[in-house]
Formats: sequence, structure tokens, C-alpha cells
Amino acid sequence: MKKIMIIALLMVSAVSMAQKIKVVKGDYKFLNGQKELNVEFNYSDMKLLKENLTEEQYVTERTADLNKKSKGNGDVWKKKWATSREAIWNPKFLELLNKVYGSEKDVTIQEDLKSAKYTLIVDVVWVYPGWDAAVMKQAAKVSLKYRFVETANRNNVLLEITSEEAPGDQWGNNFSNESRIGEGFAKSAKSLGKEIVKKAYK
Repeated sequence: MKKIMIIALLMVSAVSMAQKIKVVKGDYKFLNGQKELNVEFNYSDMKLLKENLTEEQYVTERTADLNKKSKGNGDVWKKKWATSREAIWNPKFLELLNKVYGSEKDVTIQEDLKSAKYTLIVDVVWVYPGWDAAVMKQAAKVSLKYRFVETANRNNVLLEITSEEAPGDQWGNNFSNESRIGEGFAKSAKSLGKEIVKKAYK
């Protein structure tokens, strides 16, 4: 039992180290002193799986596969997938960014916050849903690009960051692709929040 726990801890450590965050341009300094941050999510260029499928391709293939295994299941899943952004992914991201950064520095972070001087545009680049077969599982992975822009002038990008392969996993079993992906969004936001607190307030 002890060996299993050690192996599990090593696997979690390896997963947590897999995420890569890189500043492409700009720095965090402009965020110091700000009390509001608007957030927008952009899924227009999202790709999925190792094959880099478009969302339409992924949904079509998975719906057909699930319907083939059990009639009607694919159609049920398709409806769940369609609501997952607003119901799981975006809220998970906002929840953790508020917890790690917003609460720490007394900053209001939310969507459609038109009074905010700056807007964080979250471009969803790539998603791997992972899988869970009870005995064995693989975490989801989420790659994002962050663009901090002036709300009144979206062409003025003050900071651009890439976040690659943030792991989406949790203790115990999680048989929902959408929920695992949501954990990837949460991990992404947690890491971003830590970076902002660390580097914007030196």
C-alpha cells in the first residue's frame, strides 16, 4: 500500500511539473494597483486531441462513437459538451483566479466588467480531455494563451503569456471529460494568479 501511495505522489508531482508558462511579450507591472480586471474567453481556434481536431470534428466523431456503443448516449453527451464552457470551464478559471489573485490583492475579476481599465483575453488553444478507466487514468491537458489588453483599445497588448498543457486531474475517479478539462482550466488560473502576485507586486 505504501508503494502505491509513493508512486501516486510521484505521478502527481510529474503532472504538476508538466505545465509551462512563458511570457511572450511585455511584463506584469501595469497590473500593480489595479482593482478591476475584465475577462473574456475565446474558443474560436480551439483544437483537440493529438490530431488537432477542430471542435466540430471532435464533437461529430465522439457523438457518433458514443451512439455506436449505446444508442442515444452520444446525443446526451453532445448537449453536455455544448454547455460545459459556461457551466464548468469559465467558472472554474474565474474561481481560481479570484481565489489566488483577486482575494490576495483585493481585485474584482469577472466577465463583462466594462469599467475595468484592462481586459484579460483567454484564448483556448488546445485541449486534451484525458480518460479515466477506474484502475488507470490520464489527466486532461489545457493549453491557453493570455492577452492582457487595454479595454478601450484591444490592439494595445501589454502582456502576452502562453500556458501549455496545464494538467486537469483530481483525487479519486473522474469519469467526465468535461469535468477533467475544467480542472485543467482551474490549474491554469491558479498558476497565472501566482505569477501575477509574484511578479506584478515586486
